[in-house]
Amino acid sequence: MNILTFDIEDWYCHDNESGDMDWGKHEVRIYEGVDRILDELAQRKQKATFFCLGWLAEHHPSVIRKIYDEGHQIGCHSYQHELATRFDRAGFRGDIERAKLAIEDAIGAKVELFRAPAFSITQQNTYALEMLCELGFTTDCSIFPAEREYGGMPEYGYDRPAIISCGGATIKEFPISPGRVAGRTIVYSGGGYFRLLPYPLIRHLTAQSEYVMTYFHPSDFDPGQPDMKHLPLLRRWKNRVGLKSAFGKFRHYLDDFEFVNVAEADSRIDWSAAKRIDLNR
Repeated sequence: MNILTFDIEDWYCHDNESGDMDWGKHEVRIYEGVDRILDELAQRKQKATFFCLGWLAEHHPSVIRKIYDEGHQIGCHSYQHELATRFDRAGFRGDIERAKLAIEDAIGAKVELFRAPAFSITQQNTYALEMLCELGFTTDCSIFPAEREYGGMPEYGYDRPAIISCGGATIKEFPISPGRVAGRTIVYSGGGYFRLLPYPLIRHLTAQSEYVMTYFHPSDFDPGQPDMKHLPLLRRWKNRVGLKSAFGKFRHYLDDFEFVNVAEADSRIDWSAAKRIDLNR
């Protein structure tokens, strides 16, 4: 089962280092970026899941509404792409509630699906899952089941969807799907690694996996985006590597594999027989 998802954020939104949240001053590229993705999906009659920022829903609601009107599933990706690990309980709840309401106002429908920026729900902030349940979310796609730069959660101990129990709450989890390359655990199905790795390797890793969760961004396909020169050199390189060839690679990916959105994947799973993971331990 291969799941097609996008994180809807503009080129400046994934800057988690500088703390500069004055996003209104930046060049707006989200319209063209989203249109390119939607046009490609429409030609293929392909549906996907789009995790959207509340800030974009407030400032550019027509973008979010267009995605929804074209029949795609909408999820929440926080308000302003702040890592979940940087909040306490109250702060996280306030951020997600604000984002959820903004997105629901933009599309006129309930939002019950969530993904944390940079997959930043870890064993140290599992209360975030409790907060999601309290706010009406039924499904999460935030867990990276291995060690990574922003934490990860190897304690999840599984590479497939499961039902998580935490603090008396339960939620369906669709984790990211890591692969092994040269002894290292990576996520090849989106972001920088998808842009960096040769397509035959991506195709091989996908073909041998029974479950793949993708995560693309409009900026992954935008070589004309400004260079964030204030970032460290390695981070700048990660942001720009493979931009010119990424959309062609993405189209090959859609040619070679069948994809569904999270809603369709959910309907194919027998949740009564699904693995249950207790994070209270």
